[in-house]
Amino acid sequence: MNTTTKESTSDLFVFTAEDPKEVQSTSIDAQWKILVVDDEKDVHSTTILALRGVFIEGRSLCFMHAYSASEAKSIIADTSDIAVLLLDVVMESESAGLDLVKHVRKELNRNDVRIVLRTGQPGYAPEVDTIRDYDINDYKTKSELTRTRLFTSLTVAIRSYRQIRQSEATRRGLESIINASIDLSRIQSVKNFADGVVTQLCALFDVESEGLVCAGNQYSNKEPPFLVMAAAGRYAQFIGKSLDTITDKEVVHRLYETLNLKKSTIGKGTCLYFPVSDSKGIAAYIDLSSKIDEIDRQLIEIFITNIKSGFENTYLQQKIATLAYFDRISGLPNRNSFIDFIKKEATECSVVAQIDIDNFSDINSILDLSFGDDVLRAVAARLLDNFPPPTRLARLGSDTFGLLGSQDAVNPHTIEAVFSDPFLIGEHSLRLSATSGLVVCSNESLNGINALKNSSVAVKQAKQLARSKCIFFDPAQSIAAKERLLMLSNLRSAFSCDRLFVVFQPFISLKNNQIVGAETLLRWKTDSGKFIPPNRFIPLAEESGLMVPLGKWIIRSAFREQRKFQMMTSDPFRIAINVSHVQFREPDFVETLAKAILEFDIDPNNVEIELTESVAIDNLISIMETLKQVRILGVSISIDDFGTGYSSLSIISKLPIHRLKIDQSFIRNIETDSSISKLIIQLAKELNLETIAEGIESEAQYKMIQDLGCTEGQGYLFSRPLTADAFEDYFANQIHAISAQ
Repeated sequence: MNTTTKESTSDLFVFTAEDPKEVQSTSIDAQWKILVVDDEKDVHSTTILALRGVFIEGRSLCFMHAYSASEAKSIIADTSDIAVLLLDVVMESESAGLDLVKHVRKELNRNDVRIVLRTGQPGYAPEVDTIRDYDINDYKTKSELTRTRLFTSLTVAIRSYRQIRQSEATRRGLESIINASIDLSRIQSVKNFADGVVTQLCALFDVESEGLVCAGNQYSNKEPPFLVMAAAGRYAQFIGKSLDTITDKEVVHRLYETLNLKKSTIGKGTCLYFPVSDSKGIAAYIDLSSKIDEIDRQLIEIFITNIKSGFENTYLQQKIATLAYFDRISGLPNRNSFIDFIKKEATECSVVAQIDIDNFSDINSILDLSFGDDVLRAVAARLLDNFPPPTRLARLGSDTFGLLGSQDAVNPHTIEAVFSDPFLIGEHSLRLSATSGLVVCSNESLNGINALKNSSVAVKQAKQLARSKCIFFDPAQSIAAKERLLMLSNLRSAFSCDRLFVVFQPFISLKNNQIVGAETLLRWKTDSGKFIPPNRFIPLAEESGLMVPLGKWIIRSAFREQRKFQMMTSDPFRIAINVSHVQFREPDFVETLAKAILEFDIDPNNVEIELTESVAIDNLISIMETLKQVRILGVSISIDDFGTGYSSLSIISKLPIHRLKIDQSFIRNIETDSSISKLIIQLAKELNLETIAEGIESEAQYKMIQDLGCTEGQGYLFSRPLTADAFEDYFANQIHAISAQ
């Protein structure tokens, strides 16, 4: 504190003729404003003379003058920063002074102004309650106010005024910061939040929205490193541009200095630093002409802390929004965004396309995931080049991209052109193909979900019929897809509710017409009593993953009944089980088979698994080991539907199999053309394999296949597939007939 007074030879007032209105300092902003209210002109002059050159709390005094209570009311109403009223009690009326005090406190709500009452008539002193109720700082008779006492009384009043103003400023500042934080907390965009910081910071320091810049950016590989995020006034033209484009180089220097030092600099040209995660820092510049005092510094620190948290939250919200609507690997909009594009932008002439990269899973499994990511980025880049705006592009799934645009832009020709040239992935040149489904939007398909669903149906259809090509959606495909979905749902329910069951069709030795075993077949009977053909529901089970648990159940069911059948005869009884390619490729297939054999105490030599020809020859290396493990168990292997596939003789000769099943299509035509059946039987003999003919329905077919040397037969001529109980009866009847001979 710097409080000084000039030496005086007397503490008594000395009256002069000097006009008090002329005694003013030229620097009003750095002074305490004192309003002298007295109807005697000499009192004004004497007060100025007595306090000439006085400094209180580091500031000089600026005197204002009113010669009546009514004149004082006008001055007080127009002046917001009067520190002290030196007020005469008695002026135009005996209560004029106290009435002015009431007006200041009650009507103007000026509680910060300090009031020192002076009176030349001690009998008019205010009551103690009045002094307390109206917060009167001091009361003196004019005869008591020597120069020293006047200085002392004024010093106490100014100190009190300063403390009140500081407290009020702190309260208003904190209130402003709290309100700003509440307002800004509702904002989720970083850009909008930065705009709000500009507005709130200007309001906090009561300056125009001018000369403030908020600069910074998230970490990225893009240059320049710092951008103008928000600005007001003459800096608004630089929003979104590099910080270096600002013409005021002093401002640029201050911002760079703040960002590099990671520290706020407070003073004229205040630069605030916000240490925000996921960014190289954010700085705000404001040109303050007034001096920053200690209260302002404290408020700035509080403001920085609150706003830093706000920036952190908005960055986090923006990151969440980015994850929700953008693909991390390609940087493209994702499925959610694409659905919004369709809802907002699609017309009846628009085309939605899904592009599915062929064999992408092999790229990830054979090479590695990072290479797969590079492939996706390369495809995304070429799609962006080939389909510029207004066509919309998105990544919809692991290896699927979406397009939305006009029929001229999005069509089979433009899509297939994307994959006509190889892709350069690092140092590798890679040729890719894609299968695409397209749908022309209509009123009923403008819903984003429906358009995607229909294009997905088209992709699946293309995968089956025109791989690596583009096909348009056909409504019939949607109907079929719905039926398949409903059937799959019913199949799951049937499995859990025991609506699935196994039946057994006997194997007949063509040498003696005796039953030597049976094939286990799966059947599905709905609640309404309708039978669903296996060729309709088995593919669904395989595609959905249901075939694995279903296959395990079939094995256990077959072995449970095989024990009963075996107990009915002393001869070996072979049980055959059809094994799906999905089930056979399961890593624990052999283990599952072995556990079931052990659990039901089955002789593995009486167990046979049937594989279709396509399963047996597909990826021979990978299945050969499984086949060997099955043989080690003692289980035999047969090739079902032999002759309908494309296996070579060399492949068949390498497989550790026991039996070839002649497909019923050859047996059906054997009376007119027996060449294929004859060839298969001769091949089996050369490879030391047994044969079984399926689908024998007539005596003529039976006679011909028997004459060709086939080992066993199966078909309606002997028996339809039977339930376990019916098969027991059928088997028992044959055994009884044989024993009766």
